[in-house]
Order: sequence, then C-alpha cells, then structure tokens
Amino acid sequence: MIEESARVVAVEAGAVWVETLRRSTCSACSASAGCGQGLMEKLGVGQRRGYVRALCRAPVQVGDQVVIGIAEALLVRSSLLVYLLPLLGLFAGALLAEWLALGESFVILAALAGLLPPWLLVRSYSRRRGDDPANQPVVLRVESVPATLHCVEIH
Repeated sequence: MIEESARVVAVEAGAVWVETLRRSTCSACSASAGCGQGLMEKLGVGQRRGYVRALCRAPVQVGDQVVIGIAEALLVRSSLLVYLLPLLGLFAGALLAEWLALGESFVILAALAGLLPPWLLVRSYSRRRGDDPANQPVVLRVESVPATLHCVEIH
C-alpha cells in the first residue's frame, strides 16, 4: 500500500476530499545540485496542492490529518495503461507509415493517429471502472484530530 499524509477539506457520505502536498523526489537524488528540476523544487515551484477523493469509513471532520493509501498493483496497472498503451499505439502508427515508405510528415501524422485509439480506449475504460471502490484511494487512519474534539466538558 502506498501511503500519503493529507488534510481533510470536505466530507461526503462514505468519502472525504483531502488536500495533499505534491512533492518530487529531487531531495533524494544525487544530481539535484546541478539539475534544473532540483532548483525549481528548492524555489518551491514544484510544491502544489492536490485534491483527492478517498473512501472513508472513519468519522472525520474538516481539518483532520489522515493517511490515505492506494494499492501498489493498482498504481502499476494504471500507470502501464495510461502511459504504455498510448505510447505503443504511437510507435505502431509511426512504424506502419515507415514500413509503407511514406514521407516524414505522414509518419508523424500516422504516429499521432496511432496515439488516438489507445487514448480513447483508456479513457473509456477509466470512465467505466472509475466508480469501482477497488480503484479508489482509501483513508487508512486518522493521524490527528482538531483540539476541539478532544475537549469534553463534564458537569
């Protein structure tokens, strides 16, 4: 399970919207001193907030710190589907045009045409499977609760 800390920004029935801070892996890279991406990270350009909908059974409120998670297998499968399949279509279109001995501009157009069907297939697949709970992030645990929930007056 891949985990990420987040802050609850909205609560729905059975789910929450959380805000995460997107970070790159530049701090762990040995080439970050001589890399433009590392410089951008140090300047804070790479830090953006992302909003994610996660399934939740625990009672949470806006402002709670939670840990969300997604299965590694789902992430790998989704990455292959989103990145590899359209790329294979792009190469197939270009290779077909090259095999037919078409000019360079037609090879480029065929590559783009080869990119389109896999992209549409992935889009259709993701729309059909998007609401499946097995394909969504979940709240694994609540890390902290706002102080107002800890205070109980006893009379």
